[in-house]
Amino acid sequence: MLARQAEPQHLGRSVPRGLITDWGGVLTIPVASAVAAWLEADGIDQPRYRAIMSQWVREAYSANGLVNPIHALERGETRPDEFEELLAARLVRSDGAAVPARGLLGRMFAEMAPVEPMYALLRSLRRAGVRTGMLSNSWGNDYPREMFSDLFDLVIISSEVGMRKPEKRIFLHALAGLGLRPRQCVFLDDIEANVAAAQAVGMIGLHHRDPEGTVAAVRDLFGLA
Repeated sequence: MLARQAEPQHLGRSVPRGLITDWGGVLTIPVASAVAAWLEADGIDQPRYRAIMSQWVREAYSANGLVNPIHALERGETRPDEFEELLAARLVRSDGAAVPARGLLGRMFAEMAPVEPMYALLRSLRRAGVRTGMLSNSWGNDYPREMFSDLFDLVIISSEVGMRKPEKRIFLHALAGLGLRPRQCVFLDDIEANVAAAQAVGMIGLHHRDPEGTVAAVRDLFGLA
């Protein structure tokens, strides 16, 4: 039987071998900022939007087994254009006019600009030999896929695999794809429920709040100068 390879050490502790990150809100500006720009540009009645979306998001991350439109969209059970029709029918413009359904999700996330310090962090990790992955709950987003081969060893889009965060099985699927055990991998997300789910699997969870704090924490975990 082959001996198990010793874990690399930094300051007396094991150094992780991999990092899996969310996309929207971690590698981009906060999702709420992008959505706020869309609400303003499209003249959406904001209290109406928040009432609808807060209920859907709350149900999407509840532990009571509720299934709602967000679950179906993120797992790929509902097409993005079907979700657009469903959401647009519940929204209204501030002037009372109907909200166009076609292209709604594209307009909603049009301002999801990249955050370069986070991309620089991924590049430095890969240069150090760290395995990297992206795990994103998709709302039909247009991802910058042309950049992914230089940043990630593995990319998992929820709607393409029929699973979503915070389901345990999608974390296990990602770990298997990188060939890592849970304790060997760091997980980054801006949603606490997803971080908690990753930690429950045994991963090292980091709740992303701002690029500066995340970059410092990740570099420390991996022992990067």
